[in-house]
Amino acid sequence: MEKYIGKWKKGPKPVAKKSANKGNVNIEDRGKKPRVGVEFSDFEIIGDPGLRKPIDSYPYEIRDELRRRQNHKHGDDIFTEVGFKNWKRAKENFKNHEGAPNSPHSGAVIQLLGFKNQRQNIDYRAQLTAVVKVIRFLLSQGLAFRGNDESINSIRRGNFLELTKWYCEESEEVNKVMNLNAPGNNQLTSHKIQKEIVNACATEVRQAIINEIGGKFFSLLVDEARDSFVKEQLSIVLRFVNDNGEVVERFLGVVHVSDTSARTLKNSIDDFFAINGLSISQLRGQGYDGASNMRGELNGLKQKILDENKYAYYIHYFAQQLQLVLVATSKKNAHIVNIVGASCKRKDALLQKQYDDLVKCLESGEIATGKGKNQETSLARPGDTRWGSHFKTITRILHMWDAVTHVLEIIYEDADEVNSRGISRGLIDKMWQFEFVFIAQLMINVLAKTNTLSMCLQQRTQNMVTAVRMIKTIKEDLKKYRNDDDYWDELLGVVTAFCVKHDIFVPNMQDHLLGRARLYRSVDGQPKTYYHFFRRDIFFEVLDFIVKEMDDRFTESTSELLICISCLDPRDSFVHFDPGQLLRLSEFYSDDFSISDKFELKAQLDTYISYMRSSDGAAFSGLTDIGDLAKKMVETNIHKFFTLVYRLIELALVLPVASTTVERSFSAMRTIKNDLRNRMGDEFLNDSLVCYVEQEIFKSIENEDILQRFQNMQTRRIKLPS
Repeated sequence: MEKYIGKWKKGPKPVAKKSANKGNVNIEDRGKKPRVGVEFSDFEIIGDPGLRKPIDSYPYEIRDELRRRQNHKHGDDIFTEVGFKNWKRAKENFKNHEGAPNSPHSGAVIQLLGFKNQRQNIDYRAQLTAVVKVIRFLLSQGLAFRGNDESINSIRRGNFLELTKWYCEESEEVNKVMNLNAPGNNQLTSHKIQKEIVNACATEVRQAIINEIGGKFFSLLVDEARDSFVKEQLSIVLRFVNDNGEVVERFLGVVHVSDTSARTLKNSIDDFFAINGLSISQLRGQGYDGASNMRGELNGLKQKILDENKYAYYIHYFAQQLQLVLVATSKKNAHIVNIVGASCKRKDALLQKQYDDLVKCLESGEIATGKGKNQETSLARPGDTRWGSHFKTITRILHMWDAVTHVLEIIYEDADEVNSRGISRGLIDKMWQFEFVFIAQLMINVLAKTNTLSMCLQQRTQNMVTAVRMIKTIKEDLKKYRNDDDYWDELLGVVTAFCVKHDIFVPNMQDHLLGRARLYRSVDGQPKTYYHFFRRDIFFEVLDFIVKEMDDRFTESTSELLICISCLDPRDSFVHFDPGQLLRLSEFYSDDFSISDKFELKAQLDTYISYMRSSDGAAFSGLTDIGDLAKKMVETNIHKFFTLVYRLIELALVLPVASTTVERSFSAMRTIKNDLRNRMGDEFLNDSLVCYVEQEIFKSIENEDILQRFQNMQTRRIKLPS
């Protein structure tokens, strides 16, 4: 029994005895086939399954040994040669054998799976690239993704699916990896995948903007507006100077806010900065409208940011301030537009009358034909937030005079309600007076000047120095015209000619004023003449009111900060240069200039102005704008020599002037989230707007970056091959 249950003793392995005679086999090896020698080189032992020769190309007798050697390339030989015996610690040993994610065993498994799914991975890349291209097109055009019916049998499945179908029909390579040729559980056409790819696109755009900002100073421009679903959206724009010395305003996104209180807006901005890796310490300016929740001195958004960063100086948008001046000045004429354009019938009558008048003028030779001339126009409705709308409204009323009065007469004759007939009759009587034409022409002349200023102030690259200089110039021109007899005579001649053409009574300027209350018909006990009424009571009154409104609105233009900034103006060989004021400017940003920097700045300013006025600085002699000065300094690498002076220029350029980029984002929001897409989610709206508004950056993003961003957002079913 001992030979069955006794303890096994380890001893030497029995050695087979070979016969001396060739071909004779030992009796112990009887019945076994002779072993064939294995011969292959080490170069054939390749770890990567994709690079190996097919196993079928080797002789049958050496295949098993070849497999052992190849498996040994990535793992231990405990299972292939030695054998495993320590079963008591099997689990621990198995874990050690499996190792970390970068262990030989894990590497062998990954390569094996990669070898099996090699073709599938290649198809996945082509499939994902095709989907990204379709989504990029829809985002750049601001088009909707989904359709009302996305079922298989529908003929209108939405822009995304229909464009994908068209892409497959046009490209055989895309058709091989899409739709029925793609795995059923990896079609990449679900709404969730679409939104994830859109988010990847928007994230890449934002990251590109943040990388462009780097450690530079920037200003914050925000405003809020309601979308089509009546939700308050806060638009966030950053203004900074890029590496080329150019002023850039970048839209970063919109944030939904539950209310427009200063505290809610401040918390939303803080959260947005934290998510995108921005620091409020880099903030050097803030621009908002004049609402109390924005510019409040105690609890406004402006003050809450100043409490954290005292160098974030607040500027009320200059373009909006000018618009408020114009709104306060021209409050009439809107009623005419509302009455004439109240219905389609009235608008059609207006356009038909205008067309008939144009035909008569063309037949008589009063006007000439040509490309772009005599286009069909309608009355523009003035709006308090539409820049230049009042100027356009008054201009078109005078241009379409006969058509407007004709429609008012039709309304008076056909109106059933007494109120409508009374309003139209009153407007007709008012329009057929010399006073109405005089005021309209005066407003056209005044608004023509302010409209030019408004267009300049709305430029995204506009800077504070140029804006202040232009505002000052307009005010000086208005004051000069007030006392200019030639300008008065010219205005009176234009009004008289218009009235004569349209059979409107023209009073004699020296006659006494008639038809008004006694209080308004005399001055110092003397009868008032028409000249006195139109020149003093209207002409002087309008110009004085506009100048006073501009003085009251543009209070920032006289602040010490902007006076110091104006010393950087390069016009007329830096005639406004004042080193004392520029040193004072550095004190406004004391954290950006150390004590040693201020001493060095004084020396740099002396060298800087000497260089600019010398023959070496001839390239800077014709500059008229501080923005051009910054670009020229970067172009000639002078900014690396006068680093502190260039820092002052950067701080001056980042101060906001207009809300153009913010307004553009709201216009884009009405395109993206319209009445048909009013249930769009806030995140999807934000991502779509970033790609739509910042198309210049969006187009520069490579497809590969979007693919990698999408792939790394979460664990995907299929790996994206590198």
